[in-house]
Amino acid sequence: MNDWLLFDPLFRIPFLVGLLLAAGLSLVGTLLRLRNEWLAALGLAQIAAAGGMVAAFLHGPAWVGAFGTAGIAMVVRSTLPKVGNNHYAIMIILGWSATLLLGAFMDHGRVIGESLLLGQLYFTRRPHLIGAAIWLVLALACFPWLASRALTARFFPDYHAANRQRVWPYRLVLALMTVMAAVFGTISIGAFPSFALLFVPSWVGFVLVDGWARSVVVSVLIGVVAYMIAFVVALLLDLPFGPVCTACLVMTGALRWCTALRRRRGEWAGEEPPTVSV
Repeated sequence: MNDWLLFDPLFRIPFLVGLLLAAGLSLVGTLLRLRNEWLAALGLAQIAAAGGMVAAFLHGPAWVGAFGTAGIAMVVRSTLPKVGNNHYAIMIILGWSATLLLGAFMDHGRVIGESLLLGQLYFTRRPHLIGAAIWLVLALACFPWLASRALTARFFPDYHAANRQRVWPYRLVLALMTVMAAVFGTISIGAFPSFALLFVPSWVGFVLVDGWARSVVVSVLIGVVAYMIAFVVALLLDLPFGPVCTACLVMTGALRWCTALRRRRGEWAGEEPPTVSV
C-alpha cells in the first residue's frame, strides 16, 4: 500500500489537472448528449492522439499536433451537409490506425502511443494546470449560452430558421469547446478516459433526475466523484490511472440501472413515472 503517495506534493498538480478536466469534460458531455453527438468525443480524441504522434514524429510539442489535427477534423466536419455519428466513427478508425502506424516508425513509438490513448496524468505539470483552468473558465462562461441554443434546437428544430437567426456562431463555439476538451483530455488523461468522462456522466445523470439544470449538476458530480475515487485507488494499488478511471465511471452505470428498475416497478404498481426531460 502506498498511503503516503496521497500526500506527496509530486501528485498535487496532476490531481488538480485531472479534477478540472473531469468537471469540464462532464459538462461538455451534457451538450454533446443533448445534440446526440456524443461519439464526437472519442472521434476527436483519437484524431488528437494521432496529431500528437505526428508532432512527436517531427520532434515538436504534442499539443500543437493534437490541436492541429482536431481543428482540421472539425473544419472538414463543418463542410459536410449532414453530420452524424457515422462520421465520428470514421474519425475513430482513422485516428486509431494512424496513431499505431506512426508509432511503428518511431523509437519508443509504442510507449508514446499508449500514453496518448491510455493517459499520462502523473506526468502533467504546471502548464497543463494553467491550460485546464483557462479552458474550464471558458467552458463555464459559454455554457449557459450554448445550453439555451442547444435546448432550443433539440425541442424546436425549426426555431432558428423560422426566426432567421444565425446558428453558425453557436456551432463554432461548441466545436471549439469540444476540440479543446478532446485535446486537453487526450494529452493529460488519455483518449479513452477522456471519452469515458464525456460520455458516461451524462448517460447516467440524465436518467437519475428530472430537468435539464439538475441533470447537468448531477452529471458533473458523477464525473468528479468517479475521478477522485479512481485517482485514490490507482495510487494506493499502484495501477494505471486511465483504466481505473474508466472502470469507476462504468460502475456508475449501476445507478442508471437501479433508477430504471425503480421506475419500472412504479409503473407496475400503477404509479405515474417521473418525466425525464432529455
